[in-house]
Amino acid sequence: MTDDPRFDSAHTLLAADRYRRSRGLWRIAAFVALAVAILALVGRFALADGGGGGDRIARIIVDGTITTNRERQEAIEAVIQDERVKAVIVSINSPGGSTAGGEELYEALGTLRAQKPVVAVINELGASAAYMTAIGTDRIFARRLSIVGSIGVLYQHVNAGQLLDTIGIDLEKVASGPLKAEPDFNEPITGEVRASIAAMVDNSFAWFVDVVAERRDLPRGETLALADGRIVSGRTALETGLIDAIGGEAEATAWLESERDIAADLPVVTAWPQEEEGFGWLSYFIEQKARSALGLPAGRTAVPLDGLVSLWQVDPSR
Repeated sequence: MTDDPRFDSAHTLLAADRYRRSRGLWRIAAFVALAVAILALVGRFALADGGGGGDRIARIIVDGTITTNRERQEAIEAVIQDERVKAVIVSINSPGGSTAGGEELYEALGTLRAQKPVVAVINELGASAAYMTAIGTDRIFARRLSIVGSIGVLYQHVNAGQLLDTIGIDLEKVASGPLKAEPDFNEPITGEVRASIAAMVDNSFAWFVDVVAERRDLPRGETLALADGRIVSGRTALETGLIDAIGGEAEATAWLESERDIAADLPVVTAWPQEEEGFGWLSYFIEQKARSALGLPAGRTAVPLDGLVSLWQVDPSR
């Protein structure tokens, strides 16, 4: 160390100069980061709008568990009313869901199909209510190794009677009729209760079989043979008439061009799910990455279902 004041002064000037330079670099870095963020957002929203206000193909994504959804219905109605939308691709990756949710989508796509060409693309999975969704379109594409089918209806019931007996809990109720609030979760399904639920399942199943036979132009007997709940590969689905062709979105776009005179170079713009407002897309992105890391299905509709469902699932007890 030195007591020379000239050294102290030079040292102070050098430190001040370094500070000014460092502050300038941080300002430049912050400005660059802000510019990149703004450009990314502008590019993202421009892409979401198809790069402008011109014609486009709309994409409706159906993933996760299907339930009734008012916002989705409104989005489909908006697609119907949007004159810029010349065709629609329904991108499916779902095990199915509630029978009411599948029916709602099937009917909505039927209304859409009457106005514009609609094609379905089954990616990894299109089963049960998701297959019900697919048949609501003009043409179905799937990969050779996609999972397709599981035509059927399911009612699930958990009998926790033995568990409640073990811990000493007894369930009592007063009901207006013998089938009110049945089945109880502390009893097995038997007798008149089982018969009433079976009738509901059979009625829903008959409707499902009828619409598959009608939309796929299959004899009802052949449809019944395929409607035992089995899943098949896309290759087998093509052989049995459950789908129309092997392929993905590129093949669907090519079909729209060749068969419906839709320009192949039109941008494909996602109409559902709708864009998150503000920076909500960032939280959605993080959420999806977390779901993927945990082995959970994509989407925000993977919810537990009660009651009548049309859902393919692997039984973990077997």
